[in-house]
Amino acid sequence: MHTLLLEIKNLSVDFVNDKMSSTALHDISFSINRGEIVAVVGESGSGKSVTALSILRLLPSKITRFTSGEIVYSNQGSTGTDILKLSEAAMRELRGNDIAMIFQEPMTSLNPVFTCGDQVREAIQLHRKISKNQAEQITLQLFEKVKLPEPAILMNRYPHQLSGGQKQRVMIAMAMSCEPSLLIADEPTTALDVTVQKNILELIRELQKEKNMGVMFITHDFGVVAEIADRVIVMYKGNIVEQGFKKDILDNPQHPYTKALLACRPSMHPKKQRLPVVSDFMGGSVTQVVEKKLTAPVETELIKEKEVLLEVKNLRVWFPSQKTFLGKVKTYTKAVDDVSFELLKGETLGLVGESGCGKTTLGRCLLRLVNAGSGQILYNGTDLLSISPESLRQKRKDMQIVFQDPYSSLNPRLSVGRAILEPLQVNGILKNNQQRKDKVIDLLEKVNLDSSHFNRYPHEFSGGQRQRIGIARALALNPGFIVFDESVSALDVSVQAQVLNLLNDLKREFGFTAIFISHDLSVVRYISDRIMVMNKGKIEEIGDSEKVYAHPQSPYTQKLLAAIPAL
Repeated sequence: MHTLLLEIKNLSVDFVNDKMSSTALHDISFSINRGEIVAVVGESGSGKSVTALSILRLLPSKITRFTSGEIVYSNQGSTGTDILKLSEAAMRELRGNDIAMIFQEPMTSLNPVFTCGDQVREAIQLHRKISKNQAEQITLQLFEKVKLPEPAILMNRYPHQLSGGQKQRVMIAMAMSCEPSLLIADEPTTALDVTVQKNILELIRELQKEKNMGVMFITHDFGVVAEIADRVIVMYKGNIVEQGFKKDILDNPQHPYTKALLACRPSMHPKKQRLPVVSDFMGGSVTQVVEKKLTAPVETELIKEKEVLLEVKNLRVWFPSQKTFLGKVKTYTKAVDDVSFELLKGETLGLVGESGCGKTTLGRCLLRLVNAGSGQILYNGTDLLSISPESLRQKRKDMQIVFQDPYSSLNPRLSVGRAILEPLQVNGILKNNQQRKDKVIDLLEKVNLDSSHFNRYPHEFSGGQRQRIGIARALALNPGFIVFDESVSALDVSVQAQVLNLLNDLKREFGFTAIFISHDLSVVRYISDRIMVMNKGKIEEIGDSEKVYAHPQSPYTQKLLAAIPAL
C-alpha cells in the first residue's frame, strides 16, 4: 500500500494584470504517492509547469491568484498541510528539504559565477547544520552518485565548462542533496541526446527507488513516459483530460488529445508521409482523421538528378585545447577529423550523433561560419576554402542555415518582417521595398503564419512559431543549400510534426538541398534520404536512411538506436 504524499484538490490558478485575467489551471485534481513516478504530459501552454511551480509557490505573487483548491502535502502519510496556507518562512523550509525541483534548463538555473561544487554545498548548508568540510564531502558523494566523470575535478568547474548532460546531473545532485520526499522534474531531458537522456532517466529511477521518493515527471514525449512512469496525467489547456496507469493510457487512450500526442511521433510513420497534428484530432471524427492520416499514400521522393552539389574532401577543424606557458599549442580537440562525403542535388542528408561529436561544427564549416584547418569544400565545383572574401559573399546567397535556438538567432529589436526583409535589401533582390514586403508576407504565409505577424517582435511568438520564422528567413533568398541545425530538438511533439510537415512541403516547392542535423535518429529517418552518423569528429557510418535505421552496421549507431525510448 502506497503512502499518500501530495494531493491536489480542485486547484484553479488565474494570472491577473491591469487589463485582463486569464485562467492557467481549471479545477485540477490528482495525487502522488511515495515510491511512484507520476508523469504529467502535454504541450507547451498546457499548464504542466504552472502546476509544478504552484506546488512550490514559485509563481510571481503579484499576478497569481489561487481562485480555488488545496495542495495538501503529508510527509509521513499523517494529517496533511495545505501548502497554499503556509507562511513564506515555512515555504523556505519546505523547498529543497521536503520538495525539490529539477528545472528544465540547467544553464539558466545554475549561477554562472559560482563553481558547481559551491552551489550544491550551499544548498546543503542552507538546510543542514553542518560544517563547510562536511558539506563538501557530501557534495563529492552526490557527484559520484549521479555518475559525473571525475567528480573531484568537476566540483571546481563552472557551469559553462560542463556539457548539457553534466549540468543536468549537477542539478539532480542539488535536488537530491537534502533527500526530499517529493522530486519535481520539469522536462529534465528535453534537449539532451538520446544516450544522455537514457542515462538521466535511469539515474532518476534509481534514486527514486533507493530513497522511496515520489516523483512528478513533466514531459511532452510519450516515449519518455513509457520508459519511466507508473501513472500518467495528460493536460490540455489547463485541464486534466485523462489520467490513469501507464499501460492503460498507452494501450487504450480515451481522449482525442492523448491519441494525437501518441500519433504525432515520426517513428510511428513511414518516411515522408504527412504526420498528423493535434488540430486534426481535436475537431471532427477522430476515427476518420486516424484513417485518413495513417493510410495516406507514402510519397517516395526520388532524387531525379544524380548531380553532386557538395563534395567534402579530408576536412579538418581542430581547436586548441591546451597551451604551454608561452602560448604554444600542446593538444587539440579534433571537432572534425578528416571527413569526406558527397551531397547530391535535391537530397536531404541527416547528420546524427551525440553532443560534442562535431555535427554543428561540420555544418557551420560547410558555410564558412567556422574556418577549416585543411581539406576541400567543393560547392558546384568551386572550393569554398580557397575563394576570395568577395566571391564568398556572392556565394552566401545560395547557402543558408536555420539555427538550433531561434530566439537567440533573431534580433529582439527587429520585427520579424524586418528580419526577413533585410537580406532581400542587402542583396538588392526585387525593385522596391513594397515588392520585398509582399514577398516576405508570402513567405510568412508559406510557413503557416500570416501578414499580421509582419510587425510583431520575436518575444511575441511561441518556440514553434519562432522556428518557422527562422525557416522563412533562410528561404528568403531562395537558396540551393540549407543547413538545419537541431531545428526541432526542443519542440513539442505536435509542433515538431508541424515543422517536419512544413519542411517536406517547402522542399517540394523550392527544391533545395539540405543537411538536417539532429541527435534523434527517428526524426532523421523520417526527413532524410541518407543518414551520416558522426562520433568524435569522424564518420562512423553513412547510407540510405531506412537501411541505417533498420540495420545499423556500426556499434555506435546501434547504441544510439537502442537509447531511443520506445512505446
